[in-house]
Amino acid sequence: MKKLTVEDLELKDKRVLMRVDFNVPLEDGTVGNDKRIRAAVPTIRYILEKGGRLILMSHLGRPKGSKVPEMSLKPCVAVLEQQLGRSVAFIDDCIGDRVDAVVEKLQAGEVLLLENLRYYKQETENDPGFAKQLARLADVYVNDAFGTAHRAHASTEGVTHFIEQCAAGFLMTKELDYLGRVMEDPQRPFVAILGGAKISGKIDVINNLLPRVDRVIIGGGMSFTFFKAQGLEIGKSLLEADRVEVAQELLASGADKIVLPVDCMVSDVFDFKARKIGELRQVQVDAIPTGWTGLDIGEQSIQAFSDILKEARTVVWNGPMGVFEIEQTARGTYAIANILAQITATGATTVIGGGDSAAAVNKAGVSDKVSHVSTGGGASLEFMEGKTLPGVAALTDK
Repeated sequence: MKKLTVEDLELKDKRVLMRVDFNVPLEDGTVGNDKRIRAAVPTIRYILEKGGRLILMSHLGRPKGSKVPEMSLKPCVAVLEQQLGRSVAFIDDCIGDRVDAVVEKLQAGEVLLLENLRYYKQETENDPGFAKQLARLADVYVNDAFGTAHRAHASTEGVTHFIEQCAAGFLMTKELDYLGRVMEDPQRPFVAILGGAKISGKIDVINNLLPRVDRVIIGGGMSFTFFKAQGLEIGKSLLEADRVEVAQELLASGADKIVLPVDCMVSDVFDFKARKIGELRQVQVDAIPTGWTGLDIGEQSIQAFSDILKEARTVVWNGPMGVFEIEQTARGTYAIANILAQITATGATTVIGGGDSAAAVNKAGVSDKVSHVSTGGGASLEFMEGKTLPGVAALTDK
């Protein structure tokens, strides 16, 4: 880490403004999944044990500058209190005189959660005035919200211009450490697995990974654009017609590294919203019937991918192999998740790049059997593209 970390800060009796990622799903006014809250607990606990006066801030959902009660952070308080074993104060705003007054009364070892930052549109606009009001609350700043590190918002980038010492929390440090090692110094063979719906979001990743990896395995909806680029019939399968040429270029430049499925599961009926599929058939990729939709990789592809992965010492995975939200078409994705769990047990480093991939390893029950599951889908993708993350760049250099 070339940046300050929370362990570099003097915290005793200091007002510590900490950006967390409590963007959690809410169900009937309670937290549906507390994984993101739990991920921030080690840093929170450390600051409190060191006698810091802790002020937590986060966004939740996209209220777009309006005070939407259904997107309040208040339900997070109960979860956090349970995790910490102590009371957590909450205030229904994040800037202003009332907030200043509550922060002023905060004692060493106490914690306060502010209301949803995105109730103000100035947050996403990275408004300097808004950032300055947030900074007014703090002596030092800690960012532990890797999931928002790729956004230059007031709470992630703007605020750092008004606070002298800005450091990374334990979660942020862990994320950067894993992703950094994978990209800069991987044990070989190094294999990347890329799936998901669209090739457009992964072009820069593939381009940046090709010179670094030994193999790139491609599955999911994006594989059909590659099949189209090879002149194959893909039926009603997902296609980004404006990306066919790009797929052809990638296949030409990465011919010795790119591995595509050889067979797939197809159906004559597919309605994602209703979670409904018709007859399911396994076919070779050059025999997809007209009018049918490709929904998962087939048995031969699972075997071929598994053979490659069993030899790998470093694997990074972003994007499912099929429509894993439907049980009948989740087999390919779960098979990959289980293979990664197996090779982790033999000493391989396996990094899951957040988003749908994180949901998939969780659903497959192996999230604690891989090396690292990223808490930021977009942030980890941009890191793998070789982009600078504004929320990291803004932190104070050591």
